[in-house]
Amino acid sequence: MSQKPTASLPQMGTLWRTQQLNELGLSSRAIGTLVRQGDLIRVRQGCYIRRAAWEKQPEDVRGKQLIHAHAHGTLTTSTGGYVYSHTSAARLHGLFLWNVDQTIHVTLPSNPSSERLGKDVRGHKLRLTRSQITTVEFLQVTDLERTVVDCAKSLNYRQALIIMDHALRLGADKPLMQAHASTLSGRRGCRTLQRCLAHADPRSESPGETLCRELLMRLKLPMPEAQVEVQTRIGRHRMDFAWKKEKVALEFDGEVKYFKYARTDRVIFEERRREKALVEDGWFFIRVEWKDLFQEQEFKARVLKALKR
Repeated sequence: MSQKPTASLPQMGTLWRTQQLNELGLSSRAIGTLVRQGDLIRVRQGCYIRRAAWEKQPEDVRGKQLIHAHAHGTLTTSTGGYVYSHTSAARLHGLFLWNVDQTIHVTLPSNPSSERLGKDVRGHKLRLTRSQITTVEFLQVTDLERTVVDCAKSLNYRQALIIMDHALRLGADKPLMQAHASTLSGRRGCRTLQRCLAHADPRSESPGETLCRELLMRLKLPMPEAQVEVQTRIGRHRMDFAWKKEKVALEFDGEVKYFKYARTDRVIFEERRREKALVEDGWFFIRVEWKDLFQEQEFKARVLKALKR
């Protein structure tokens, strides 16, 4: 008795609409078989991605792939009728998002229909000016400044501050964002936006550094200087934060950096070597990990103890 042939994916390609798979000779039953076999992942209604391509990607890249799946599934192009905005635009611009879901956000000039857009898509009514729209990865996206403003209006303060720090570091125009904010007085999210504009710092090099700074301020601790360079016997060392008078440094040890350089064993070795040289000169180091940011009273006690030593 002969066995039924096993469905197989095309050798070329990564992302397909149902119609495209049908045109390649795969029936609905064959597509279902490929999903059950684990070769294909249904990322949204009528759109599939090769599992091998999906699983090897980090979380931030997957977020972008979901947006591209939406664009692919709806035949969206850079001349389409809507613009990716809010956290979807932030993903496409490469901004770091912390604790944000994968909902796809689009902005349209008219009232959006949730049934037409899909359950995984949130529509926003707003008439954008041409200057507020740019093209990223062949998709229409709100520009960097409009993206930050929209995110600050819809996220909590810490999430929004991380995005604004990073955007400023990438060159976002702060006066332009302030101009946007001046037109939003009294609207939902305006206070969060104003707080971010008041406290954002482009010197922050990672989300963890942003959260460290926010925590120091919220706990009313003495504020250190950011990105302080000090000469040692083996060269210059740059510290995330430092109280120079007390010779206390605070370093955030996190895996995620905005510029994602590889923290190789050699890089870590050289960093520790410079730190030892600073300790010889009387410096004291507070090393902070992600978990420490959510043990606030312990964090406060460590800082105060170090400053009083």
